[in-house]
Formats: sequence, C-alpha cells, structure tokens
Amino acid sequence: MASPATNSNLDRRARELLTEFYAVATRAVDPAPALAARLVGLDSSPRRRWILALGKAAAPMARAAVETLAAWGREPAGGLVVAPATGPAPHPSIPVVAGDHPEPGPGSLAAAEALGRTASQVAPADEVWVLLSGGASSLLAAPIAGITPAELTALYRVLLGSGLDITAMNRIRKRFSRWGGGRLATALAPAQVRGFIVSDVIGDDLASIGSGPCVPDVATAADVHRMLDEAALWTRIPAAARRLVLATESGETAETPKPGDQAFAHVTLELIASNRLALEAAARRAAELGLASEVAETPLAGEAWATGASVAALLLQNCGPGKIPQPAAPTRCFIWGGETTVTLGDTPPGLGGRCQELALAAARALDGVRPGVALMAAGTDGRDGPTDAAGAIVDGGTWRAASAAGRDPARDLATHDAYRALDAAGALLKVGLTGTNVMDVVIGVV
Repeated sequence: MASPATNSNLDRRARELLTEFYAVATRAVDPAPALAARLVGLDSSPRRRWILALGKAAAPMARAAVETLAAWGREPAGGLVVAPATGPAPHPSIPVVAGDHPEPGPGSLAAAEALGRTASQVAPADEVWVLLSGGASSLLAAPIAGITPAELTALYRVLLGSGLDITAMNRIRKRFSRWGGGRLATALAPAQVRGFIVSDVIGDDLASIGSGPCVPDVATAADVHRMLDEAALWTRIPAAARRLVLATESGETAETPKPGDQAFAHVTLELIASNRLALEAAARRAAELGLASEVAETPLAGEAWATGASVAALLLQNCGPGKIPQPAAPTRCFIWGGETTVTLGDTPPGLGGRCQELALAAARALDGVRPGVALMAAGTDGRDGPTDAAGAIVDGGTWRAASAAGRDPARDLATHDAYRALDAAGALLKVGLTGTNVMDVVIGVV
C-alpha cells in the first residue's frame, strides 16, 4: 500500500493508526481468499464451467476461480472479466475488458457487448460462476432498446448527482440497463448459475449489487415512475427513458423478469464479503493495539457534508479536556461504515467524492482541536469519485492548512471541490485500487 502524503500539521501517530486500520479493513474483505474458501467445497464433477467476473473486484475473483479449477484438474470453458482497468487475463480463454466508472462510456458499451457474446456460447448443461462486485452497474452499462448510449449516460449522471442512495439509484437504472434486473440470468438460462457476491450496498440487498443481473426485479415500472416523481427527477431524465417507463406501465413493453420467472430456476446466490466484515476487522486491530473501539450499528447514509459534521461532533464529545499534556496518544476508536451521498446543484461541480466531502466537512468541525484527534473517510475500493484518492485523513490542523496553502476550504466544500482543498493540506489518502469494494469506512481516533 502506498504511503499517503505527509501533512506536517497532522498528528503522525493518529494518521499511522488510521492508515493501518484502513489496510486491515480492506484486507479482511479481500474477495480472492473469500471466494476460494467457498469454491473449494463445490462439486468438482467434469462439466463445462464458465467464469463471468463483473465489477471492481473482478480481477482477483477471476484468478481465484481459475486457480480453484486448476486444483481440480479442470480448465474453464471460457468467460469474461469486466473490471475498472485492463490487466493480465486470468486464463487464455477469459479476456479482460475495462468498463467505465462512475459514469458509463464507450468501455462500458464494449463490455456489455462482450458479455452478450460470451453468454450466447453457454450451453444448457453448462455451469456459470458469476462473480459479482460493486461497480458493475456502470462498468457494464448499455441501454435496452429504445434508449441511446448518450441518453443512458445522461440518466446515470442525473441519478449520481441526485442525492439518492445506491439502492434507490440501482432500482431505477436497472430498468434501462441491458444486463440489470435479472436480464443476465435470462440470457444464461437454463444453465446452472452460481453467483458469488461482494456487497457494496447498505443492507446487502442482492437485487441492488451491480443492479442485480441475476436477481428478479421486484420493482415495477409504476414503482420506478413514483420514485422518480418523489425525487423530483421525472422531468430531468431523458424523454426516451420516460417513454419507456410509460410504455411498460401500459403493457406495451414487457416488464423486467420478476420472482417466479423460470430464468431463476437454476440460479443460486451467495454473499461472500460485506462492509460489516471490514468494520469488525478494523475494530479487532484497534483492540489489539490497546484502543477501546466502538463500531456503529447504524450505517452512515445521507448527505456527506452533514455526516462529516456529525461524526466530528461525536469525536469532539469524546476527546477529553483540551489541556491534556502533549503528546496525547489516541486511546479510543470510533468506526462507521456505509455510503453517503452528494447532491449536486445546477452549477458544474469541482473535483472530489463523497468521502472527501465528508472529510472536509469534518475538518471544519475539528478545526483547532488538539493533536491526537483525527478522522479518516475512505472508499474500500481505493477510489473516491472520479479521483486518484480513496478519501482523506483530517484533524484539527487540516482546515487551516488548506487555507495557508491558498485554498478557500469553505468555498471548496460548498462547490463540491474537496479534492483540491484536501490535496493542498496534504490530507488525501492515496492507496491505489484495492481490488475489493464494500462501500466506505469512516474511522476516528481520540
């Protein structure tokens, strides 16, 4: 793991602890060993097996699957890896395609086409391992008939800036996606499909992860219409998308596959990694180092800036008298998981992500607090928004450090430009892609 930038105003020990806790949390949900442990107990009979690895954790999951087959003396019949970036193929018969994220683009369209070609080769007697992780909704995004790629991208952009959580967003966008809402299961039927899933959504709802390519869609077109109305988004989405919803409501266009559909008769799904496992691993490490740790039961959700202010307030309530002799080593650790949202206005946003916005809001609340109090907010996939940072680590000196470097952190926070303020303060956490994705971790030490 790469070392984060150094901030001379940041308490070194607090930052070291938070960086270590992040590493421990992400290692605990490494999808490769989690998947390998599950696959080892499967039937190893000589049948054709396909590997479809889709999402931010696709590459390590595909490698683990190929290694399992090799241990059985078997070769995959074929497959596909759809990941955020290209890399070595796990097997000569399994190409790697890079999709686009967080908004779909040409790579996503190419990935969706490649998946269609692979699915068409699966025979009824075959078995398919669908290795799914977060990010697949965008990485595989291609429109259904009646909507263009540009309109699908515009739809995703509206949803990403709407403030809706990932579950609500996926319930809507799977309606317009070629492989969402159980449509992959339809394409693979009647083959045996075994899905192994890394969760990136609150509550681990399988229908939301990657837009549920192998899960029945319980939401009707009328439900989607109502959700868009309630979020004041109906008139903001492309007209073609509205026409599709209305056509499905009227029965002119077929609904998405529903529970009881024969497409799911031979589909089994299993969750192998989640946000909670990551949080518990960080808590265990904190306890090993002598810190009293507390893991929040309620996942973080809602606006990132408001969440940052509230978690900082909790740290301030627990940091003790301001005149404790220095240096004051951290003795307590507070751990949260979940996924906040950022609601964008009509003006073009700056650069950042939900974790960076949360961290910068927390830095404002912590401004001037004594050393030994710090907060980290980071995405477990190693990438927060369209940036090269997982998130940030802030303390009582971060806000003024950004100001001293020539930034206006209050303006940056208001214009969703947290990256530049945090970069100026040396507070960004840059670790590279982790190969997993179980939402975000937020950890504070006092």
